[in-house]
Amino acid sequence: MDLEAVHTFLAVADAGQFQKAAADLSITQQAVSKRIAALERDLGVRLFTRTPRGAELTIDGRAFLPHAHELMRAAERAVASVRTGRRPLRVDVIASRGAASGLMRGFHRAHPEIELDVLMLFDIEPAVTAIRSGTIDASFRAVAAPGRPLPEDIESVRVLDEPLQLLTGPAHALAGARSVTVAQLAGHRIWIPGLVPGTEWAAYYDDLVAEFGLTIESTGPNFGSDALLDTVADTPALATFMGEHTRLIWPAGHGLRRIPVTDPTPVYPHSLLWHRDNPHPALATLRAHLAATATGHDAAGTWTPGWVIPR
Repeated sequence: MDLEAVHTFLAVADAGQFQKAAADLSITQQAVSKRIAALERDLGVRLFTRTPRGAELTIDGRAFLPHAHELMRAAERAVASVRTGRRPLRVDVIASRGAASGLMRGFHRAHPEIELDVLMLFDIEPAVTAIRSGTIDASFRAVAAPGRPLPEDIESVRVLDEPLQLLTGPAHALAGARSVTVAQLAGHRIWIPGLVPGTEWAAYYDDLVAEFGLTIESTGPNFGSDALLDTVADTPALATFMGEHTRLIWPAGHGLRRIPVTDPTPVYPHSLLWHRDNPHPALATLRAHLAATATGHDAAGTWTPGWVIPR
């Protein structure tokens, strides 16, 4: 349906005259008549009856009137949803309890005036596709995994190196340690259920295993963080890794321990990805905020996978 014709219909209905509607729209009366005639052909009904006083709505015209108003309001909402600076900034944070979510909460506290849409995409490929199509404005990811370089139109910047911690139950052999070295983890079973091959975090742990000879098991389905915490708390032989900034809550009776890993400290390299031609003004504000709060990368005493490209 021609929205310009619908707009003209509303102008005539409001003015009660074709001539006045033409003046209000700054077009000729002939153009008004043509638009109304075309709309009537599309609908298959007469919308106006000509009278000595001007134009009056027919029964069908009165029935169409509220729907015409709604059509124009819907069109205005559609335009506003994509107009630069008018729609929310859409950002993928991967997981609600992870470091990226914490970075976005900090951004929201610093800039409450910026409207946000925060969503969670599973892997880097759909995230990059969404960035390139304009479905989202930015994504937090680890880049660039082996054999998966970023497209040339995607920019990235490192924003956080997140130290890994060991999570154990109270009966684990390392539960009483204030910190553990990477060498001390050799021979211990580190359980990360549902580790999906091909994802950027699977590539990260593959490199960690290859570098330090660790034993990481991904057996069993991933029933979520609560099930993971329950199992680690009840199984002395199992531990798991978690990021220092990951926010988790567990029952006091679990007695879980979060233990820093050192010599070196493995860090997970979070980067922000965006399309180089994205014009959303809040994206520049987000990048500036992250740059101001970012920590140093590749610091002495830390380890990152060799495929991470500092940018």
